[in-house]
Amino acid sequence: MHQSIRHPLPATLAAELGAKLGERFSTAPSVLDLHSRDESYLPPSSPAAVAFPQTTAEVRQVVRACAAHRVPITPFGAGSSLEGHVLCVEGGLSLDLTGLDRIVAVRPDDFDVTVGAGVTRKALERRLEDHGLFFPVDPGADATLGGMAATGASGTNTVRYGTMRENVLALQVVLADGSVIETGSRARKSSAGYDLTRLFIGSEGTLGVICRLTLRVRGLPEAISAAVCAFPGIDQAVRSAVEVIQWGIPVARIELLDAQQIEAVNRYSGLDNSRAPTLFFEFHGSPQAVREHAEEAGKITAEHGGETFRWATEPAQRAALWHARHQVYFADLALRPGARVLSTDVCVPISRLAECIRETQAETDRASFPVPLVGHVGDGNFHLLMVIDPSNPRELEEARCLNRSLVRRALAMEGTCTGEHGIGIGKRVWLEAEHGPAVGTMRAIKQALDPQGIMNPGKVLPDATHSLDAARGHAESMQ
Repeated sequence: MHQSIRHPLPATLAAELGAKLGERFSTAPSVLDLHSRDESYLPPSSPAAVAFPQTTAEVRQVVRACAAHRVPITPFGAGSSLEGHVLCVEGGLSLDLTGLDRIVAVRPDDFDVTVGAGVTRKALERRLEDHGLFFPVDPGADATLGGMAATGASGTNTVRYGTMRENVLALQVVLADGSVIETGSRARKSSAGYDLTRLFIGSEGTLGVICRLTLRVRGLPEAISAAVCAFPGIDQAVRSAVEVIQWGIPVARIELLDAQQIEAVNRYSGLDNSRAPTLFFEFHGSPQAVREHAEEAGKITAEHGGETFRWATEPAQRAALWHARHQVYFADLALRPGARVLSTDVCVPISRLAECIRETQAETDRASFPVPLVGHVGDGNFHLLMVIDPSNPRELEEARCLNRSLVRRALAMEGTCTGEHGIGIGKRVWLEAEHGPAVGTMRAIKQALDPQGIMNPGKVLPDATHSLDAARGHAESMQ
């Protein structure tokens, strides 16, 4: 059920945007519906209209026009976010940036590229292959790179190559008043002033509209090998992953799927993995280095009861393996046709990961619906995918209780309420519990850059009246 639109577009603004964009300005019900939802369980929230700019100049014109009428703007990319980032909770305009899809420059000698915000991860991957390069941030979904920066995305390669924060060199951003700024440079390091690039990464469109990105890219490894290893229990699998990292073995990917998730993946992707907690590994480097690192990891997993590595050495085998891993969301949906996935994530110091997962599964094992677990365990990040009927109040409340318990546990272990999904709508209540008075500084930044509050309102920051004491009281009430 759609929420009512709180900020309809004034007729004068609609006429102005229609004149500027022509058919790339729409109020068609089907277009509004497409831009009213993402991949989260949250109810749709429809915009009053959708604009489809194709250049930074057009984004600037649209933002200026909306600012003059105090109309909210919600940037939209692939719609693959999981915390309601693109839902138009205040109505207004959905700003679809997929038309900014030009790969501006590929510079193999400097290992960087400049792309429009609407370029997708896979489109960039195809272009880079011709140059023997790749972009390492891989969240699974074929998201737009602007959206990946806005949400601070990471994914399966993070353990070796880092998140968007480590791989974005510079940004072009349209601010709430329509002015355009350039942050950062193509230099690999700088101590010149405040780091505005990383201010906008993870800001979820609440401070400005990312239109162009300069990204760091890497050379394709000379050799790649992938392996799967099953374990008798979740604790042995997690401890193996932690020990591999602590020994400094440079794995490119190390992913954990619990037994329930393996069963879902097997059914959905036609695989025959053992129904047991399983680690997925990938190693990059020279042939000799890859072999040595895999052997070292294999010794550690064997000490924890792991099976002999099942190898995927051919490119097609590796692609099938990681495709199956990236399809866990859809595999879980297939467990209960007609259900939705309430997906959440936390991240804790790696030394607390086994404890956090063990305590979490003691709760999820009692759940009345499937709760598969998947984790980027190399960096202490894991997800619960609660397969629920969102129209069932009892299931929805049970899922929310599990989520609250998980977040409390992560914060108590000096972790974070979200490792990569972002805050969006669903986790605003926990921001002050995690960051305390620093949220006041965040509000000051928001006020300075967006004094009218038109940039993706209702996201990230708790309501101004939501005090730190109230946040703490909420957390304590759930204990």
